[in-house]
This record gives sequence, C-alpha cells and structure tokens, in this order.
Amino acid sequence: MANILRKWIESDRRELRRINRIANKVERYAKPMSQLTDEQLQAKTPEFRQRIQNGESLDKLLPEAFAVAREGAKRVLGLYPFHVQIMGGIVLHEGNIAEMKTGEGKTLTATMPVYLNALTGKGVHVITVNEYLSHRDAEEMGKLYKWLGCTVGVNSSEASPEEKRAAYQCDIMYSTNSEIGFDYLRDNMAVYKEDQVQRGLNYCIVDEVDSILIDEARTPLIISGPGTGTSKLYQQTDRFVKQLVKDEDYKIDLESKTVSLTNQGIEKAEKYFNLRNLYDPDNTALTHHLDQALRANYIMIRDKDYVVSDGEVLIVDSFTGRVMKGRRFSDGLHQAIEAKEGVEIQEENKTMANITYQNLFRMYSKLSGMTGTARTEMEEFREIYNMEVITIPTNRPVIRKDEPDLLYPTLQSKFAAVVKRIKKLHEKGQPVLVGTVAVETSEYLSHLLDQAGIPHVVLNAKNHKKEADIIKNAGQVGAVTIATNMAGRGTDIKLGPGVKELGGLAVLGTERHESRRIDNQLRGRSGRQGDPGLSQFYLSLEDDLMRRFGGDRIKAFLKKMKVEGDDAVIRSRFLTKQVESAQKRVEGNNYDSRKNVLQYDDVMREQREIIYKERQQVIEEKKSLKWVLMPMVKRTIQREVDQHTLGNQNQWELQKIVDFAGEVLVNPDTISVRNLQGKSPDEIVDYLMSRAEGVYKDKQRQLYDAGQMLEFEKVVILRVVDAHWTDHIDEMDQFRQSVGLRGYGQLNPLVEYQTAGYHMFEQMIADIEYETTRLFMKSEIRQNVTR
Repeated sequence: MANILRKWIESDRRELRRINRIANKVERYAKPMSQLTDEQLQAKTPEFRQRIQNGESLDKLLPEAFAVAREGAKRVLGLYPFHVQIMGGIVLHEGNIAEMKTGEGKTLTATMPVYLNALTGKGVHVITVNEYLSHRDAEEMGKLYKWLGCTVGVNSSEASPEEKRAAYQCDIMYSTNSEIGFDYLRDNMAVYKEDQVQRGLNYCIVDEVDSILIDEARTPLIISGPGTGTSKLYQQTDRFVKQLVKDEDYKIDLESKTVSLTNQGIEKAEKYFNLRNLYDPDNTALTHHLDQALRANYIMIRDKDYVVSDGEVLIVDSFTGRVMKGRRFSDGLHQAIEAKEGVEIQEENKTMANITYQNLFRMYSKLSGMTGTARTEMEEFREIYNMEVITIPTNRPVIRKDEPDLLYPTLQSKFAAVVKRIKKLHEKGQPVLVGTVAVETSEYLSHLLDQAGIPHVVLNAKNHKKEADIIKNAGQVGAVTIATNMAGRGTDIKLGPGVKELGGLAVLGTERHESRRIDNQLRGRSGRQGDPGLSQFYLSLEDDLMRRFGGDRIKAFLKKMKVEGDDAVIRSRFLTKQVESAQKRVEGNNYDSRKNVLQYDDVMREQREIIYKERQQVIEEKKSLKWVLMPMVKRTIQREVDQHTLGNQNQWELQKIVDFAGEVLVNPDTISVRNLQGKSPDEIVDYLMSRAEGVYKDKQRQLYDAGQMLEFEKVVILRVVDAHWTDHIDEMDQFRQSVGLRGYGQLNPLVEYQTAGYHMFEQMIADIEYETTRLFMKSEIRQNVTR
C-alpha cells in the first residue's frame, strides 16, 4: 500500500511539473500582451480562428490564447489569474479534473480554457449546479468573452425552443446538467428538425463536478408519459404497514437501509389481504407495493430524504440539501411516500425516454471539471469518465485549524455543546457556519438558537432560492449561518472587515456525512486564500452514521476510556479514523450502486444510440426515404417467407404468406396461392418485393409532390419507431425491476438483463419494420380537393 501511495504521489508531482512548464510559457506572453491596445488584443480572436482553420492545434495555441484571456480579464473584470489558476486552466483544457480549494477562483480559472476551446466554433458548455449560478457566471464572465468577440448564451428551463436553439448556437453556453439532459431526450423525441435545439456535444466544463457527476448520477433523467392509472394498492398497503410493530412485524437493517417483513408480519399481511400465500406469483404487484410502503414509512425520512411543499412531495438531494425539481423517486416509491403523507397520489407514469448522467456526459468529445473535493472519488472519475484528478496547489498556504472531532453520548448533549460553542464565538464576533445533514436538523438547531437568543439565518432545501445571498453574508462579523449539507456551493464566503483578527470563519459540523467529500466541502468554506479559520465536527453515538457503522466498537472504546455521563466528551484521532473508515465503506457502497445503475444503462445506451442515430437520419433526410423504407419492407417479407417455408415444399404454408401479403402489402383480391406456387423462397421474396415496389410507385404518383411523399414517409416511420421504442423502454424498465430475482437461481441478473435486452431489442426492430411496412403499404392517400 505504501508503495502504491509513493508511486501516486510521484506521478502527481511529475504531472504538476509538466503543467507548470506550460503555465510558464503562458506567463512569458504576459508582458507582450499587456503592451497591446484593446483593439490589438481583441483582434487576436479572429487571428486565432484563422490559425485553427489553417490546421494549428489548440495545444499549440494554448500559451498565447491563455495569455490573451488573462490580459482581457485584467482589463474587463479587474481580475488577473494567478499562476496556479493558469495551471488549473491547463488541466481543464486537457479534459481532466482540476481540484482547487474553495476560494481559489475556479470561475476565473475556467475563462482561459473556455476561450481557447470556443475559438473552434463548435461550442463550449459550462455546466453549473443551479440556474442562479448559470445566469450569474454568464453575466459576469460573459463580459470578458463578449469583449474578446465570442457569443455567450444561457440555457434555462423557462426558455422557449427558439431561445434554447439560439443559446446552443453560441460559442459559449451556460446551463444546468438536467437541462442539457432533458434537451437531449426531447430532441430525440422531436419529429421535425426545426423542433430540435441542440447541436453536437463538443467540449464541456462541469463546475462542482463531484456534485453533478457523482452525487446526482444515482438518479437517471426520465421523461414520462401517461401510464395505466393510479393503483388503489398504494393507499391499502400504506394503511396496512402503519399498523405494524417494529422488530415484531418488520426489521430494519440500518447498514443497508433495507426493511423487510418478519414471519409474523407476513402472516398479518396474508390475513389483512385475505391471501393463502403472500409470495404466490399472482401477488407480485401486491408484494411490490408492500415493499415500497415499508420503505416509504420506515426508511424514507421527511425533511431529510424529501420535503412536502404545497401538497407535493419533493426529493431532497442528500448531498447538497437542495430540492430536485421535476425529479421523482422511481418504481412507485414516490407514490408510496405520497400515500404516507396523505397528499394527492400522482398518476404512475410510463417511461418514454431516459438516460443516466454518466452516459449523457460521456457523449461529449471532451469532458472536464473542477471542484474543491474530488480526490476521494478519483478512481470512479478515472473508471467511468476517463478523467484524471489533478490537485492544484493553493495560491497561499492553508492556515485553517482543523480540530479533532468531539463525541457525545446523546444527540441532546451534542446539540447543547454546539449551541454553547456558537454562543461563545458569536459573543466574540467571529462568524460561524454550521453544517447540518438534514432539513429537520437545521430547523431543530434553529429552534435551540432562538431559545438562546442568538440571531441567525437558515439555509436549507426549503429556501434554496436565497442561498447565494445568505452564503455571501456568512463571513461578516457576528454572522451565524446554518446550512444543510453545504447548499450554496459556488458562491464564495468572503470575510468582512475585522473578521481575520477575530480568527476568521468558524465552521462547525453537527454530524459527519456518509461521504468524506461532503465533510471536506464544509471544512473548505473556511481558510480561503490564506485566511485564518477553524473547523470542528460534533458527533454523538445516536448519529445515523454511528448507529449504522461501528457504534458498538466506539461504545466499547468509550467504556475502556471510562467516559460516562451525558456531558461526557472525547477528543480522539482514533475516533476520527473510525468514522472515516465507516465513511469509506459507505462510499464504496454508493459507488457500487452508481456503477450498477450505469451497467444496466449501458445496455440501453447501445440500443438508444442505434435508435436515435437512425431516427436523426430520417429527420434530416431532404429528398426521399425510400432507401430506409424499402429495406424494412424486404426484411419483413424475408422474415415471413423464412417462417413459412420450413422443411420440404409440401410443408410450406403458402396460404399464410398470401394472408400476410393481403394484410400488409397489397390488396388481398390481387394475390393468391397460385402466384407463389412453383417458386423458391428467394423467388417468393423477389415477387413480393416487386409487388411492394409497385405500391410504392402508386403512392409516388398519388403524392406527385416530392416534399409531400417525403413528409408521408417521415411521419409513418417516426410514429411507428416512437411508439415501439417507448413501449420497449418501459418493458426494459419493468424487466430490470424483476430481473434481480434471478439471482436466487444462481444466475447473474446483469447477464440475464443483457441477454434478454438483446432479444427484446431484436424483436422490437422486427415489430417496427412490420408495422412500418403495413402502415405505409396499406394507407390510403386522400388528396384535398379545393374548388
């Protein structure tokens, strides 16, 4: 292990030395650029574009272009990127992740690679975690890009298709991750080219890359359509599980966050629903609803996993504390929570299009990202996204004091200690930022601070719109800010006058998160650009993480140390190590969960790419789709002929081929068995194809305008493809939910899913071709006659 660590540190150093050499080349252009007039500096953009057209590579252009962007930033924004920011920019240009501590100026760092890559004219996307940051950065950094002659757009959820299209055509576009994903899915459901908004996915910089590509990657983006109607089973199963007694009727596994009925619980269910055997195959729907009702009532916690606002259940992102608008728990869990909370149960929807963030962002020709905390997930970034994490040195040394964790026996004693510490710091005037894991905790702490007479502001999923303003003021003298899971990322906390002398920003964590990265984000809010500061975490034996992992071990340690009583507190590096090892286990579980989602979506990805590519060819065709349509007709005929000409000639089912031709290809009165007798299978196929060609020519004569014929072909093909594709997605979705049961039969569920998925896709293609043939060949053309 020590050898691996040494090799990793050495390779990191080598990489930083290489990047530093390129940054030095940029610095050498600083003086010549500073001597240019504004007009001369602005003239560099068309010059660079011409050089790219002449074949010069972006890598060769980098030192000069970075220097232009740097000098431009100085003149337009009044900001001049430091040497370490140039290094960060190089990492981003090369398609990797720049890990830069909070306050190191990531937004300004991005301006250099954004400008360089925008020169190609293929588009650069800057992805932010929310629309406020998209608009803010587009406005602030946009001044520089526009001054340098680049176009800048913002892709917001409120924008019309025309506005979106205009934003995508810009050299540089700011957007949230979900909006890019939904636009991609909607574009691939459009019937007309004019309804599509995106162009190719070229180069992307993801801000807060760990939040978007790791934390949000567990939930796929889904576009849904009307389903089969709401099931009454949600309310019935909810009423039943609310009567159950913990440990007697059901058991919870805290470590895996799963809940299951005991034998007594199963007997109760059979009695309640009047069944002989709850797990009979006929009761699959009921057992599924029961599982979700149990999860909703005993695993999903209000104001932690979700909030209820205006009669609607809204998901809370467990990592950022933000409400995830427009997202719903899948597999009926959302409806089960709605039943639990007594709000209107929204209709179950049918999945029409879906994609994971992993597969969405891997479609970019070049992907890069920046964050203050990526090192703990470097393996996942490398394996899933093929991006290396490069830690950029800070501009000034970090002098923040990270104090050891404090452990208390109960939640009550822990929060009493937190309030006491906040009061002491507040009286001194030192600003305090308090991190909580859940909305519920932040409101509880807020109540305690009210009782103690300490003025404060609360930032959680219920008032996330104000987050940037609240975070901005968190560094002022006497400020006390409570933030759920560090919502407000992306906005700098700058220290107010006199705060440095008071010791800088004090960050207090009220619980360790299940990911070390989130704890590091909270710590990193203090001590920016060499500012003083402190951080400390307060834990209790009743915390979620402590109950799920290692609680007994730590209790035994406390007993050994003879630490007793409610006011007992212990500071120990051993304790911190124990907690971090628990966090590593959870991180491993979460990675496995994300990888599992991706492995299943990879099956759909291959199918999605085939369908979307062929669909796009149909949409973009400008002359005729005969080259698509007639091969479909031939394959349909071939399948039917192959199926009914098995064995020797006496066993051939010619009448069935005639029935098929009458139903799908031609007027049934114009074909009989006599037409097929004496022909080989290949000759039958050729005969039926010649008849199909005749029908095609008839339609061409009827639709004498080539544009009308093309439109007719497009509508037929796309209507059939979309109907079958959405059915296929839904079937694959349902199959995936049930395939896990095959694990009990010693079969690998993923392999089973891949095999069945392949066969289901092949069948869908055959169905599409059959239905397209039938619709096109048998449709009647009615011309509108105007008098």
